[in-house]
Amino acid sequence: MFRILVAFLLISISSFSQKIRVIDSYTQERIEGVEVFDVDNQKTKISNASGEVQVSLKNATSTFIFKHKDYCELTVLGQDIDKEILLKPRYEGLQSVVLSVARVAEKKQRIPEKIEIITKKEIENLSPQTSADMLANTPGVRVQKSQFGGGSPVIRGMESNRVLLVVDGVRMNNAIYRNGHLQNSITVSPFAIERAEVVFGPTSVAYGSDALGGVIHYYTKSLNYSTKLYNKNEVFYRHSTVNNEQTVAFSSSSSHKKWASFSNISYSSFDDLKMGKNRTHGYDDWGKVYKYSQNTDNKYYPTSSENKNPNIQKNTGYHQLDILQKFKLPINDAIDVVLNGQFSKSSDIPNFGKLNDEKGGDLKFAEWYYGPQQRVLVSAQTKFKDYKSLLQNGSITLAYQNILESRINRQMNSLDRTSRFEAVDVYSLNSDFYKLLTKDGNRKLFYGIELVHNDVNSTAKGETLAVNGNKILGVQSNFNADTRYPDGGSTYSSAAIYTSYRQLLDKKNTLNLGVRLTNTLLKANWNNNVAIAIPDNAIKLQNTALTGSIGYIHRPKNNDKISVVLSKGFRAPNVDDVGKIRSKSGKLTVPNTKLKPEHLYSLEAGYDKCLFDKRLKLNINTYYTLLDNYIARATSSEFGTTINYDGDVFENEAILANTNQGQAYIYGGTFGMQAEIANHLKCHMSITYTQGKSYDTHQPLSSIPPMFSNASLGWYKSKYDVILNYRMSLAKKLSDYNIIEGIDNLDETPNEEGTPAWQIVGLSSNYRITNYLKLQLQLQNIFDIHYKEFGSSISAPGRNLVAAVAYSF
Repeated sequence: MFRILVAFLLISISSFSQKIRVIDSYTQERIEGVEVFDVDNQKTKISNASGEVQVSLKNATSTFIFKHKDYCELTVLGQDIDKEILLKPRYEGLQSVVLSVARVAEKKQRIPEKIEIITKKEIENLSPQTSADMLANTPGVRVQKSQFGGGSPVIRGMESNRVLLVVDGVRMNNAIYRNGHLQNSITVSPFAIERAEVVFGPTSVAYGSDALGGVIHYYTKSLNYSTKLYNKNEVFYRHSTVNNEQTVAFSSSSSHKKWASFSNISYSSFDDLKMGKNRTHGYDDWGKVYKYSQNTDNKYYPTSSENKNPNIQKNTGYHQLDILQKFKLPINDAIDVVLNGQFSKSSDIPNFGKLNDEKGGDLKFAEWYYGPQQRVLVSAQTKFKDYKSLLQNGSITLAYQNILESRINRQMNSLDRTSRFEAVDVYSLNSDFYKLLTKDGNRKLFYGIELVHNDVNSTAKGETLAVNGNKILGVQSNFNADTRYPDGGSTYSSAAIYTSYRQLLDKKNTLNLGVRLTNTLLKANWNNNVAIAIPDNAIKLQNTALTGSIGYIHRPKNNDKISVVLSKGFRAPNVDDVGKIRSKSGKLTVPNTKLKPEHLYSLEAGYDKCLFDKRLKLNINTYYTLLDNYIARATSSEFGTTINYDGDVFENEAILANTNQGQAYIYGGTFGMQAEIANHLKCHMSITYTQGKSYDTHQPLSSIPPMFSNASLGWYKSKYDVILNYRMSLAKKLSDYNIIEGIDNLDETPNEEGTPAWQIVGLSSNYRITNYLKLQLQLQNIFDIHYKEFGSSISAPGRNLVAAVAYSF
């Protein structure tokens, strides 16, 4: 009888007790030292080295609070307790989790490269109009704008096809990403981004070609299963006064034991942008728009019109729609499949940088706009966790992308309209895995393959319009027009294999080694050429490159990190480099069918330190980069010294081609600080300096921004926060510009003397009225300062009042 009673008591106790495992939601590593506070019993238990802890479950409403200094606090009801509890890491200090460097989750203290992490909380506080605006507030990153509907990020003096954009493990860069300024970063909605990571410096081992200046990796909402049916929805609305912005967004998260889903749809409409009125730089008329074109695709005006308010930048408004849908489905305990669909489409986007050009005393162009920019992505990602094979941990991603672009222009008082259309289909396969070589995880082997194929179709048409008064009736005749890229079609393919090895030599030292072999193949065909006769109508360029990196980390103390990275990167010429025909700022770019890859060698060193129980965090990163055989625009006479193109005549030095140069260098550094001055009061600050010149010509390199800084001081409470922001940039002198290439838009500076210095102050606040309702108010550029970001055609926004509301249910 006694045995039966003991057995009954043990069964009863076990029915109210459960062993759970606490793990990192990103790395899937078990977390030791988690405090699990039982609110009902007022008792605390600590997870062991295996991340396991026993909890007592007396009823479904029991409440448990999970706490750890490196993770976000989590409260869970007894009815929701599962075998595994996922904790999200805090995005501060050396314990931050990085997803992009090794293409799998790793602790920041094990990675030698400099990384900036943009969290969902930071995105919500910033409330950017586009993802390009989100990047503009990141330490070490500048963003150039030729028009309001765009944003070209600059990292370590490199941009466009030297900076790699990635979304959910799929590279966005394609065969027509150009040298100069690129506006594709806005095709990922900030409302769909859960986090973004910026990796500085060449990351060619994991990402291959294009990752010279760095990698910007967007991660959309991650999906997790739940023990019972879960659903959460949110609606969002925002209005901005500076451009009459109207933005609405809706998101929905649902999950169960056997599936998880996330949906997001957002729509933004922007009117013409207002610049600042306070001209502290001393140039009274710089940037003002006194005349503009009223021409549209169905309205004709032979001359420009007067702008009654020169501070309004006419022809800058546009609208954009973004849709995201993700599903996560389990195959078994070790394998999940994530299906990902993304769609982004804009309206016509006026090219403000072209529409303010002048010719013969009037505006040069009646029309110059980008047709709807459209990006479609469909991917299937299979994720492996503790799988018993070479595919132990990692993922296989199969993706398809379709990108549509177009450019339409017509000169003032002309009936000839030229339209150029680009369609790119991209097929890719990525396999990224790691294997633990020791049980304690001190030795890891990473490996993977990447296959990418780009198919580019470029077409053009010339139309002479039929006009009656101010109305365009249709087309009266057609004429031949050159395509932007080879009209016979072009392809660009790459195949790569890589491996890297990470070993914790001891508690203080870590070694990282990596190597990648990449082969690229470009084929292009020209059929009909109007302005330029290509001698060889068919070309084939094949290149092979071996790249690698060596990284070493020393941690003299737990809160210190010293890192050194030596790496080699490369970029193979793409279709844009080889075959583009384009005019800008009075210069014409022509093809170069003999272009070779450019190579990069980089040495960087970094130091991170946490003080006063992590209340003060300091970091400094410096680098020196050597570019060899680098590609830059230079004068070309291959197709003659006089060329007629789109109604303009280009002669001698005005005819350029992408050409392999000798050697050049870029060096610089970023200093950052985060401080918790008092309870709830935090300060962030960063300063970035960049310099670059050519060794052979001693000419400054393009895309080198002047020294700039970001800073913020915030009061953060559970119900509300108030943040004061400060941004500044020093001047860039005329002597620091590359005059030959013309990439940095010197003609957009006052009297072509260089970019003046500027500084602005902003204030933002968030108030959580309830757990479901949140309000946000921002006052940007409080003193209504007029300025332009370096290299930009458009003046930055003036004083802007932003109001937003978010409701979840």
